Amino acid sequence: MDLVGVVQFITLALTLVVLADVFLGYFLPPYHPLRRALDSIVEPMLAPIRRLLPTVGMFDFSPVVLLILIQVLQSVLIQILRSG
Repeated sequence: MDLVGVVQFITLALTLVVLADVFLGYFLPPYHPLRRALDSIVEPMLAPIRRLLPTVGMFDFSPVVLLILIQVLQSVLIQILRSG
């Protein structure tokens, strides 16, 4: 596997972790071990976004912003790796 493949794998894994955290947040209580494990991975990335982006009513758009940032970062890294 080349470096571009590694970047793609890591961003896919991170995207799936964020989506699983959001999805399971609706069904599992906050103290559930799986949810706590996912939160420990995702929350440090969401915290800075939440400081900048206010919640709209009951909706928290920070995971959407994080997913967009992950995709942008992936694109930039792949562009750099392919040009160099």
